[in-house]
Amino acid sequence: MDIEKQRERKIRARKMLTVLRRIFPDAKCALFYSTPLELLIAVMLSAQCTDKKVNEVTTKLFKKYRSLSDYALAQSAQFEKDIQPTGFYRNKAKHILKTARVIKKKFHGEVPDKMADLLTLPGVARKTANVVLGNAYGIVEGIAVDTHVRRFTLKFDLSDHKDSAKIEHDLMEIIPKKEWFLLTFQMIEYGRQICRARKHNCAEHPLTKIYPPAAHRWPRAQ
Repeated sequence: MDIEKQRERKIRARKMLTVLRRIFPDAKCALFYSTPLELLIAVMLSAQCTDKKVNEVTTKLFKKYRSLSDYALAQSAQFEKDIQPTGFYRNKAKHILKTARVIKKKFHGEVPDKMADLLTLPGVARKTANVVLGNAYGIVEGIAVDTHVRRFTLKFDLSDHKDSAKIEHDLMEIIPKKEWFLLTFQMIEYGRQICRARKHNCAEHPLTKIYPPAAHRWPRAQ
């Protein structure tokens, strides 16, 4: 990244962080869970699905499947039906059930608390790993880049890339580490409550006032 561009982005990001802290001081993960395993499963289900819908599904799912063994021994066909409303249910079922078996066999029945270990689980990439580490274990190693965060980053020109891993790297370069954990949820809330994906007049939005060109930037959802 060009040094001057990075410097400008870093200054702009600091101003935006001040606003986000004021607007969303208590931003947090919206998924329902009570254990690291439930959080992992909820995040895996949230791909291409709203948190609201995931919570509707997991309210029933977590009562039916109460232990790691319940998932490890589950039948694919039935599990697919249980999670069908979240979309892409065949792949999600395959990954979740395989992940349960790997956790049982390789990690002694405990969801790993290390990034490298989490990334060995079927269907788990850095976004999911970051959410699990930060929320379940209080460990912050990066920034969880989901669809909302990606759109936010591109709209406010905080990265030159569209790839989630590269966006995460760019954000980590310009955002202080102490802000990484909350930032994900603050960006998500900003997109949900203030500046939604559908085109509209956002010239008077608080962060657009910091970066006026954002009023004309509408990144495609991914």
